[in-house]
Amino acid sequence: MAPERDPARVERGPAGATATTRPRVRLDQPRPPRRRILPEWDPEAFGRLSERIARFLGTGRFIVWMTIVIIVWVLWNIFAPRDLRFDNYPFIFLTLMLSLQASYAAPLILLAQNRQDDRDRVNLEQDRKQNERSIADTEYLTREIAALRIGLGEVATRDWIRSELQDMVKELEGLRDDHVVFPAERSRGRDVDDR
Repeated sequence: MAPERDPARVERGPAGATATTRPRVRLDQPRPPRRRILPEWDPEAFGRLSERIARFLGTGRFIVWMTIVIIVWVLWNIFAPRDLRFDNYPFIFLTLMLSLQASYAAPLILLAQNRQDDRDRVNLEQDRKQNERSIADTEYLTREIAALRIGLGEVATRDWIRSELQDMVKELEGLRDDHVVFPAERSRGRDVDDR
């Protein structure tokens, strides 16, 4: 008679040092999203935004607008009625705003430069590979041209054939002049032979 199986033991997973207590994760299915404390952002979108800002900060338009804002700020805080002024003479709030703008502008510009460096590196790598292919193609074509030149050295050219034909024509003309048999003499000779 077979011993009875304990149902609790059958449902339990493997036991021992190599047994895992975590449920098996399927690799063909995505993991469920986890809650995060910090917000997530697309690094590419953030990089594109930083490049746009860096491009704007490097234009004359930005300098003109920044100069206008600073002049209006200073003039307002000097000539406006006292109760409408928001930043008196040492312009500490203006200094704070410019420092804040600079503290954000510098990292954004550096981020844009890093992205540009990455693009330049990729372009240089592609250019290097293209140059290697061009050099290989040039070397191949050079070898082919050399082989054709060697092959043409053994092939009769038009000028060579022409000169050979002219030599043969001269030779035939020389033979003809030596053994000229006029048709009248030839027919007389036959008549003599026939008689």
